[in-house]
Parts: sequence; C-alpha cells; structure tokens
Amino acid sequence: MTPSFDLLIIGSGPGGYVAAIRAAQLGMSVAVVEREPSLGGTCLNWGCIPSKTLLDSSEHFHLAKTRFAHHGIKLGSIELDLPAMMKRKDEVVSGLTKGVAYLFKKNKITHLSGTAKLTSPTTVEITAPSAAPQTVSAKHILIATGSAPIQIPTLPFDGKHIIHSTHAIALPKVPKHLLVIGAGVIGLELGSVWRRLGAEVTVIEFLDRVAPNMDREMTSLLQRSLEKLGIKFQFGTAAQSAEISGDSVTVSWKKGDEYGTTSADVVLVAVGRKPYTDALGAKEIGLDLDPKGFIKVDAHYRTNLPTISAIGDVIGGLMLAHKAEEEGTAVVELLAGKPGHVNYNAVANVIYTDPELASVGQTEEELKNQNIPYKTGKFPFAANGRAKAMDATEGSVKVLAHAETDRLLGVHILGPRASDMIAEAALALEFHASSEDIARAVHAHPTLSEALKEAALAVEKRAIHA
Repeated sequence: MTPSFDLLIIGSGPGGYVAAIRAAQLGMSVAVVEREPSLGGTCLNWGCIPSKTLLDSSEHFHLAKTRFAHHGIKLGSIELDLPAMMKRKDEVVSGLTKGVAYLFKKNKITHLSGTAKLTSPTTVEITAPSAAPQTVSAKHILIATGSAPIQIPTLPFDGKHIIHSTHAIALPKVPKHLLVIGAGVIGLELGSVWRRLGAEVTVIEFLDRVAPNMDREMTSLLQRSLEKLGIKFQFGTAAQSAEISGDSVTVSWKKGDEYGTTSADVVLVAVGRKPYTDALGAKEIGLDLDPKGFIKVDAHYRTNLPTISAIGDVIGGLMLAHKAEEEGTAVVELLAGKPGHVNYNAVANVIYTDPELASVGQTEEELKNQNIPYKTGKFPFAANGRAKAMDATEGSVKVLAHAETDRLLGVHILGPRASDMIAEAALALEFHASSEDIARAVHAHPTLSEALKEAALAVEKRAIHA
C-alpha cells in the first residue's frame, strides 16, 4: 500500500524541519523527504552553522595573535591547527543534525531518505541508491528544497581551485591567496575566515560596494573594517574567465574599459544562490515557476496547485534560514485553520564578520527613494562602556524613525554582537514602536544594548554619552 500522510515535506532544512515539528504539534501526520544522509539542509550541514563555527574559531585565533596582549595576556608562539579547527566544526554540525533527528523521533515525524520527484499534486516518488522507488501520497505537499550556489559558466567549479561555499568550509590548508568573486554575505564571511587564518584575500565585486542590499553608510564602515583586517577590494569589476595552470588559477576580469588578470591558488565564487528545483518534477505536473526557477506562491504560500505549497529559498525573497522557519510555521498554521503570517519588514539580516553588521527594517536609501520623511539617530560603540571593557569599540548604531510620527522605520548595527542586539529592534518593529519607546526602555548598565538606547535618544538629539 502507498503510505499516506496529512503533510509531506520535501527538504529538511530550517524551513522544512520547523514546519514538520509545528505540523506534528498541531496533530498532523507528517513525513519529511531528505536526499542527504543527515537532516538539517544546507544551513546546518554546509551553511549557517559550519560557517559561523569557523568564524568564531578564526576570530579566537586572530584575537590571540593581535589583541590578547592588550588585555595583559602574554602568549608564546601561536600556531594554527587547522585539522582540529575543522574537527570542532564537524562536531558542532553533527551534534545539531542529530538533534533534528531526535526532534523528529520525539514528534513522531517520519523521515524518508531519498530524492523526491513530484508525480501528481498529491503524490511523490522517492528514489534512493540502495532501495526500489517508493510512492508516497499526502493531503498536502510542502516544498522546502532550498537553494544551491550559482555557478558562473566561464568559472566552472572543480572543488579544488574554483570552489563554492561548501568547499570553502572544508579546505585542507590555508590558501596563500584566496580570490573571492562577490562581496555579498558569503564572500565577506568566508573571506574573513581565511584572512584571519593567514591567507591573502582579494574580493572582486561587480557593483560599487559590499553588501549592496544593506544600508550604504553602514556597509561603507564595514568595508573599512575589513580593509583594516587586510582584505582587498576591487569594485565595478566583472570576472570573465579562469585558467588553471598547476596550482594556480588566473582570473580574467573587466573593469570599465580596463582588462586585467588576477592569480590565486583558490577562487571562491560567491555570486548568489539559485532555487533548487532541478529534478523535482515541478514543470511536469504543471507547477508555475518564474524565469529564474523560483516557485510562484500566493500570500498564503500556495502554488497554482492548491495541494502544494512552498517556502524558503525556493520561493525567493530574503534567502535566510530564519525567514524560512517563520514561513514554515505560517504555512502549517494556515493549513490547520489558524492565522499564519510573516512580517517581512521585521526580518533581520546579519553579516557575521568582525564587527558584525545587523539590519532590520528599511535602509536610509529606501526611505529616500520612497520620499518618506525620516529622522536619524546614531551612537558609536567607542562611547559605550561595555564595548570599551571588551576592547571592541568599532562601529555604531543607526536608528531611523518617521519624522512626523516617530514610528521606528529601521535599525542598523555595526559592532560587537550586533546579531544578538538586532532582536530588540526586530521586536520593536513588530510592535510598531517609536524611537522614543526604545529610548525610554531601561537598559542594563554596562551593556552593548545601551548603544541602541542612545541612538534612539539621538533621534531627538538627546543622546547622553556622545
């Protein structure tokens, strides 16, 4: 007999596994199809978790070499044990993926191993290397297959000299020269990892700045910090081709009317990600895709086939794990007859460099383009007591509020633990708070979060410590 479930989810990344757990909590029978050996998708296995683990480890190494002496900690010779660092990364990943497997068992979620192909609006064929194809049916199917690295045709991945992000978290040795194509989140984070560990790092970017989707003023400050780390940038430049010779890769590029080449031993292509819909059988059953391969959905994440929904990277928008999680929760709550909604204006975006850059709400450029009147409040971490105590004073907080109503419009933080601090701003946006609400809230002293309070006070030119 064909196994049947209330909900069948394709993909066990953050969107898929969170949706599965919430659906099980709501009383649905749930199965999740995953083609990889371990659960957790790109985020847990090759993305968010391993990259942040390496970012933390490499930061410790860099601080030991450059700043521990300032704290009165004298060390002898400092050596990198890259295999040990990679082993720790793998242990963190393994622990978390096993944790997802435990949560599946706890919530009575069926894990189906193999590659899923849609065969009808309510059935999926699952194939695995060591088993015969299996057909599974469901009242509703949720596609959460995520995304894959975009490959430049003239710079094909070989996994050794020309690599993508998955390869970059598992390099066997520190490159002498790492050339990064793309100054987005992935390029900046992984470039930071290998620069801290001793590589020369050059970033080529087609646009005129780093992290082009974030607030320009803050990304300019971030670029300055990364340049102090030793990362070199070349903007307005298009990588055109690559030639491998021995252990070297020579990339040809064009900048305006200028042509040139740059040689490196490793080239990381980080120009974005594309939806994973290959081999899904989407077109064959009549599922609507846009020209880039993203699955089209309505406001409730339904596709043009009423029994199929989609969430996460595969539907476009912000390609963030936490965005996919919230969409997964929303879609199953809607299926259960409950209200489900995601406020995309309150979804934070973070770059985990040092200092970190975290942003939520609108940027200053967006407000100008929309002719929205706004006021700005800023406060530097150099004037924050906790930041001084931590010896982490780079960066500042920027608060944007409506000029007439004082309603909070956006918050941008470049500084230590910005990824944690941004949650307060996201909550404030969710509750339609004003900058005055943040300014009047009592913040513990001494804490980094006081910088947010001071920036909110600065909207009305009331900052105390600057």
